[in-house]
Amino acid sequence: MIKAYKLYTGHDGHSHVIEGAIAEDMLHTAASIRFKETAPHSTYDWHNAPVEQYVITLTGTLEFETRPGEKFIVRPGEILIALDITGTAHRWRMLGDDPWKRAYVAFEKDTELNFVPDEVKEEVK
Repeated sequence: MIKAYKLYTGHDGHSHVIEGAIAEDMLHTAASIRFKETAPHSTYDWHNAPVEQYVITLTGTLEFETRPGEKFIVRPGEILIALDITGTAHRWRMLGDDPWKRAYVAFEKDTELNFVPDEVKEEVK
């Protein structure tokens, strides 16, 4: 399975993360796809996801942080499922010398996700 991070807004209004994987062989309908490249050593301060989307990292390594202080590192080939379109947001900074090349695959709200958490963890209330 492909490593993934589910970034969501908890009932407490903060962004939180759950580590897991993407289950393979599940077909999804995408609303749109967009590609972007960001130069090495870049940062992006507190922000919410503009839409619910998969962010597929092609190159680059990033450290993400939520306001409560949860941190995680996304590496090439890993997926961020960005669901925190409201709340206190997240930020990121690039690690290493590679640019961040990625694909944003937006999907409709309430789309069934093929996310499998590493451990059963109750989402923050």
